[in-house]
Amino acid sequence: MLETSAFYRNDARDSDGSISLSEVISALSFALDLTEGAVWGHALRSCLLGMRIADEIRLPQEKRSSLYFALLLKDVGWSSNASRMCRIVGDDHVVKAGPIDRIARIMGFGGIIGIGLTEYGNNEEIIGLRCDRGASIVTKLGLGIDTAEAVRSLDEHWDGDGYPDSLKGEQISLLARICAVAQHLDVFSAGRGIQAAMNTLVERSGTWFDPELVRVAVSLHRRGTLWANCLSTDSQDDTRLAVLDMDGGRRHRLEAGRIDQICEAFADVVDAKSHFTFRHSMGVADAAYGIARGMGLAPDRVQLVRRAALLHDIGKLSVSNSILDKKTQLNEMEWKAVQQHPGLTRQILERVGPFREMAVIAGEHHEKLDGSGYPNRLLAPELSLESRIIAVADVYGALSEDRPYRAGLEFEQIIAIMSKLVPRQLDGACFDALVSLMRHTPKVAPGSYSSDAQAERSLAAVEVAA
Repeated sequence: MLETSAFYRNDARDSDGSISLSEVISALSFALDLTEGAVWGHALRSCLLGMRIADEIRLPQEKRSSLYFALLLKDVGWSSNASRMCRIVGDDHVVKAGPIDRIARIMGFGGIIGIGLTEYGNNEEIIGLRCDRGASIVTKLGLGIDTAEAVRSLDEHWDGDGYPDSLKGEQISLLARICAVAQHLDVFSAGRGIQAAMNTLVERSGTWFDPELVRVAVSLHRRGTLWANCLSTDSQDDTRLAVLDMDGGRRHRLEAGRIDQICEAFADVVDAKSHFTFRHSMGVADAAYGIARGMGLAPDRVQLVRRAALLHDIGKLSVSNSILDKKTQLNEMEWKAVQQHPGLTRQILERVGPFREMAVIAGEHHEKLDGSGYPNRLLAPELSLESRIIAVADVYGALSEDRPYRAGLEFEQIIAIMSKLVPRQLDGACFDALVSLMRHTPKVAPGSYSSDAQAERSLAAVEVAA
């Protein structure tokens, strides 16, 4: 369970209602932890560890901001690997500890033998994709070349036996070398304890890690100044507050356009997890935006709806691709995993004070007017117009897109199916606005179904999901 109370207290220092980049990115970093099944707060703890090493080596001030955001976003490209990792090891939720270690911790030594002959190729493909994708997203966020390069070079090794470019020694960005040490310390301390983390760090000095950075980490550890708020058992609130204090809450104040840019970038992260959800978040956002405008909502409410729609599925990063890409019916445990994602979306977004209303709206996208939805089985009087808009847009998006068990449907089929959910589950006025929008901006869904029986089966699937 995520903790939230301290963050609300922290909001008081932003009395002008503005919002900082560090506040948003540190909150959304929890979504990146979901992607690989890391222990909650992995990115935050890595940030504290890395920045303490940077302080000790007196990293120039102009580099500190780049390192700060590289540490928080180092895993932003990981969702691009999810389907491939799932095919290799059966579960894409693997903790970061280097390619072999990640897989070993899930499969054990016997599993390693099974993929040993292809390990090098798998590493090269998986890490290369993650590196390039991560650097691309960081660039899209406007965080600069140093941050992008640190994210891209995270898995390079000091001895040249890393990825994606087999860089060696000081050819590797200093920021990337710090990130590598920091993430190792957190993963191993969370899984095996602090002493094991330090022992393994020393063992890999000169092979995986920069010997000077290892020396600095060991010195900080011996002086008792490395691990404050950096244990997996420490309060997440305290850890995040310590991370925010490093930025001071005074830099990187965000304008509205920059917030939209961040929402779009993280929507891309979510949609990259499965090729069945490619551009789903953006598609839902476009539909929700059109519905909101068509219903005459004020511009600030239209903007709120679009942002909530972009991030409505961020909690779905917690769902394994073995479930998302499954071609057969989900079992009870798998459905429970799916049904947790709206609540996780809300918990992640509400960690940003000004996002609290957005968090509620985004977290209600699977609720239905008759109380048959999830996660809270809310009824019509409890659901805002904005929540109803996104629910309609999400059902439309789901039916128009390919899924593992069917192709996307044609527009007229989608409307026929959705009309049977109005007004019992879906809001009639929002549905009418969607139909008007789509008829004025025709958009042919990539479907191949044509029979009424097939449409009925799709309707049944929607009702089961609800």
